[in-house]
Amino acid sequence: MASRIHFALSRNLKTSARPRTAPKRLFIPPTISVVRMASTSANAQTFGLQDPSLIHAQGFIDGKWVDAQEGGLIKVTNPATEEELGSVPEMGLAETKHAIDAAAKAFKTWSKTTAKHRHDIMMRFYALMLENQDDLARIITLENGKPFLEAKGENAYSSSFIEWFAEEAVRTYGEVIPSPFLQLRNVTIQQPIGVVSILTPWNFPSAMITRKLGAALAAGCTTVIKPPPETPFSCLALVELATRAGVPPGVINVVTTQANVNEVGREMCENIAVKKVSFTGSTPVARMLYGLASTTLKKVSIEAGGNAPFIVFDDADIDAAVEGVIACKFRGSGQTCVCANRIYVQSSVYADFASRLAEKVAAFRVGNGLDSDTTHGPLIHDRAIEKVQRHIDDAVKRGAQLLMGGSRIEGRGSFFAPTILSEVPADAQLNSEETFGPLAALTRFETEEEVVRWANDTPVGLAGYFFSRDIGRVWRVAEALEVGMVGTNTGLISQAVIPFGGVKESGLGREGAHGITEYMNTKFIAFGGL
Repeated sequence: MASRIHFALSRNLKTSARPRTAPKRLFIPPTISVVRMASTSANAQTFGLQDPSLIHAQGFIDGKWVDAQEGGLIKVTNPATEEELGSVPEMGLAETKHAIDAAAKAFKTWSKTTAKHRHDIMMRFYALMLENQDDLARIITLENGKPFLEAKGENAYSSSFIEWFAEEAVRTYGEVIPSPFLQLRNVTIQQPIGVVSILTPWNFPSAMITRKLGAALAAGCTTVIKPPPETPFSCLALVELATRAGVPPGVINVVTTQANVNEVGREMCENIAVKKVSFTGSTPVARMLYGLASTTLKKVSIEAGGNAPFIVFDDADIDAAVEGVIACKFRGSGQTCVCANRIYVQSSVYADFASRLAEKVAAFRVGNGLDSDTTHGPLIHDRAIEKVQRHIDDAVKRGAQLLMGGSRIEGRGSFFAPTILSEVPADAQLNSEETFGPLAALTRFETEEEVVRWANDTPVGLAGYFFSRDIGRVWRVAEALEVGMVGTNTGLISQAVIPFGGVKESGLGREGAHGITEYMNTKFIAFGGL
C-alpha cells in the first residue's frame, strides 16, 4: 500500500530540523488536541507484551533465528516518541543467498504436501493471530505509530488473508477440456510456482506480508521476505506464530536489511532459484524490481503507487461523503496506498462539504497510538513530514487556501497537524504526486465529464472513489474511472476477498480473492492412446 521501500541512496538523505513557518491561513477552526504519553525505555522491555517471546531481534533462515554475518544492526524507533525500540540485523548478499537456498530446499517437500495439510497449518496460524491480537497490535502501534484500535483492525485484516487462503488451498482446481480428437483427453492441473521473494512496505507492517505469504503458503510455495527496516518486528512476530502453527523450516525465511537493500533486492529478483517476486511499494522502485526480475522472466505481482481521486457529486449524501473522506483520507494518518489524494467536490455543494469536513477534522486527537484518546498517530519519519509540508507550501504558493493545519506539531515525534486545503489548482504538485500524509486537498468542479477527465489525468490507477445517489451516474463513473478498484458511496474497500490491484503504472496482477493463482503454474496434460 504505497508506503514505500526506498533503496539505499534515499536512506542517506538528511532530515530537516523543525518546520518552516506555516503558510498564511484563511481561517483557523478549533485547535486539534495533541496527546503525548510518558516516555518509555529504549529496549526490548518497551514492547510490554503479554507474551514477550513474540519479539525477535534476529533474521530467520532455515528455521533458525540468525544474526548478520558482519554483525551490523538496524535501529528501529517509535515514530511517536523517537525512542529506540530495539535493533535487527543488517543482513546482506550472503544471508540472502542462504535464505533463497533454504527456501529452494524446503520447496521440494512443502510443494508435495496436500492442500488439506497446508490448510490445517494455516488455520492454526490464523487462530494464533487472533489469540495474540493485543500483542500483535501493540507491536504495530509501537513501530508504525497508528492508534491501537486501528492496529487491532490491521491484525484482523491481516489474519483474514491467512484464513481466506487456507480455504483457497483446497480449491486449486484443475480442468477437463473437451478434445476434438476421439483418442485424446485434455486435463490441466495447478502446481506451486516455486520460491517466492516478498518485499513489503511499512504502512501495513502485518497485512502486506500476510496478503502475499498466505497465498504463497496455500499454493505450496516457499518464501524469502524482506520486511521494511522501519517495522520489522511485526514480521518477525508473525514468523514466530507461523512456526508454532507448524510451518516447517525453510518455508518462511526473513532477511532484514537497510543499508544493503540494493544488493539484497537485486538477489531476490535475479537469483535463478526464485520463480516469483511480489512487491508493494512506490512506482519508481516497482519499475526497478520489475526490470531486475525480467532478466530471468520471473512472474511478478506489483502493487505500486496510487493517486486516488475522491469525487463528491451534488446529489451525494454530504454527511456520508464526509465520513467517507475521513475514513479514506485520514486512516493511518493518510499513509495508505488507496487513500484519497485528490478530492473533487461539485460547486453547488462545495462550501457545505468543506465546512462539515473541517468541523469533523477539528475534533481529531493526534498523539501516541497507545493513548486511548488518540484518533490519529504520527507519520513514519521526518522525510514523510517534509513531503507533506512541500505539497502544502507548493499548493498555497499556487493559490490554494489553507483552511486548517498546515505544519508540523512541535515536540517529540513525527506528528503533523491534519490539514485541509481549499481551491487547490490543477497544477499543484500534490495532484501529480502521492502525498502520503494527513492532507485533504479540495478542488471544485462543474460537470461529470470534467471531473472524470481530471480524475484520469495521471499515469497511475490504483483506487478511486465517488459519492452519488444517481444510479445511472454510479454506473457511468465507475466504468469510466481508470483504476483497478472503485468505491461508490464508501471510502473503505480493502478486504481479503477482493481482487486488490491497479492499472496503468499502479502495478501488475491481483492479490486477495483468487490471487492464489498468481503463485501457481497451470500445467496441461494430454492423455493419448485411449
